[in-house]
Amino acid sequence: MTTQATILLVDDDADLLRLMTMRLSAAGHAVQAVSSAEAALAHLAVRLPSLVITDVRLPGMDGLALFDEVRARHPSLPVILLTAHGSIPDAVEATTRGAHAYLTKPFDGQELMAKIHRALLVNAPGPAAFDGDGAWRSEIISRSPRMAEVLAEARLVAATDASVLISGDSGTGKELLARAIHNASPRAQRPFVAVNCAAIPEALLESELFGHVKGAFTGAQGHRQGLIPAAQGGTVFLDEIGDMPLALQVKLLRVLQERVLRPVGSNETVAVDVRVLSATHRDLELAMAEGQFRPDLFYRLNVVKLRLPPLAERREDIALLAQHFLLALAERHRKPVKGFAPDAMEALVTAPWPGNVRQLYNVVEQVCVLATAALVPLAQVQRALQMPVAEVLNYQHAKQRFERDYLNQLLNLTSGHVAEAARLADRNRTEFYRLMQKHGLDPQLFRTDP
Repeated sequence: MTTQATILLVDDDADLLRLMTMRLSAAGHAVQAVSSAEAALAHLAVRLPSLVITDVRLPGMDGLALFDEVRARHPSLPVILLTAHGSIPDAVEATTRGAHAYLTKPFDGQELMAKIHRALLVNAPGPAAFDGDGAWRSEIISRSPRMAEVLAEARLVAATDASVLISGDSGTGKELLARAIHNASPRAQRPFVAVNCAAIPEALLESELFGHVKGAFTGAQGHRQGLIPAAQGGTVFLDEIGDMPLALQVKLLRVLQERVLRPVGSNETVAVDVRVLSATHRDLELAMAEGQFRPDLFYRLNVVKLRLPPLAERREDIALLAQHFLLALAERHRKPVKGFAPDAMEALVTAPWPGNVRQLYNVVEQVCVLATAALVPLAQVQRALQMPVAEVLNYQHAKQRFERDYLNQLLNLTSGHVAEAARLADRNRTEFYRLMQKHGLDPQLFRTDP
C-alpha cells in the first residue's frame, strides 16, 4: 500500500505557490504551502512533512538559513531548493552541505516531479513499514516532532539489517522502539527476543544468551537453547548492553562478525541468522575510555544510533500518554475513571518527569487505582508525584532567542487554544496574537488530531 507524501512548500510568490500546490496535489501529494521561512519552521514544529521545497530568496529568514535549520533539527528530512539564476552558486554550495537538489527558475514541471520522486524514493522506508495504519509503531503514542524524527529514521533503518544502538534515559521506551523497528522490518514474521543484560546474573548470562549442553556445569541436566538462537531469522534486542561483562563482549562480537556461536560446554558451533538491536542509558564512549566496553564491539553495534528524547523534551505527548494509560488501566482495574480534571492534567504536563514514560505510567496507575470519581483531581496527582510541580515559565523570563520555541510549546500544550496559551504565558490575548503573527504561527495548525 502506498502512503501519501506530505510536502512543505515555501515561496513568497503567491502565484507560483498556487500553481505548484495544484500540480503536486494533482499528483496525489498532500501540500502545506507557506510564504516565509518563519511560517515553515512553525509547521515543522508541529508535524514533519516528507519533503521541504523552498525558494532561496525569501523575506526575513532566507531559504538557505531555513535549510540550515532543517538540517540541524531534522537531518534525514530532504530539502529541494528553488533558485533564480543569480543565486545558483549558493544553491550549489547548499547541495554540497546536504540539500537533496536544486532547480533554477523558471523550471520544467516534469523535472520538478522527477526530483521530488527521487527525493521521496531515497528517503522512503521499506514496504513493511507502510501498513496503512501505523501498526508497526502502534505501541508508541506521540505527536511530538522530536519523536516523529526518531520514528522516521527508525522506519528507514528497519528495511535494512544494520545494527542499531538506541540510547536514552531509563524509562524513555527503548524496547518499544526496538520492537517497532522489528515490526517494520523484513524479519517481522520471525521472533523478537528481548534480553535485559543487567537483569541476569553474570554467571548465567552466557548460558542464557548462547545456550548450554548437558553437563556443561553443575545443574545442567539437559541441552538448553539460548535466547540468541531462539530468535533465528528474527531480531535480538540486548537492553542495557553497557552492563555486559567484558569476557562476554568478546563472544558477542564473534556472533556479529562470523554469524556463529558456541553453546556453553559444546565443541561445536551453531550458525545463527539474527539482527541485533541494542540499547543503553550509559555513556558507552566513556565506558570505552575507562576500559569497561570494547571499542570493536561498540562500532559493530553502533552502525546506526537513535536517541530517544526524555519525556521533558516532548511535553506535547504527556496529555496523550496520560489519557491513553488511564483508559487502559481503568478497564484493567474496573474503575469508573474517564479523565483528568484540567488542573490535574496541567500538573502532569508541567511535572519534571525524571523517570520519563515509565514514571508517568506508574503515576497514572496509582491515581487510577485510588480513583473514586470520573475525573482525577489535582490533589491526587500531586500526591502521586510526591514532588513539587514545576510551573510553566512566565513569558517575561523566557530568553528572546527562544521566543518562537516557547510559543510553539505553549500552543502544543493547549492544542492551539490561544486564550489558555496566553494565560500560561501571562500575556493578554491581543499581545499573544501579535507574537504569533511575528513568528508566523497559526493556532489552527496546532488543533490537528495526533
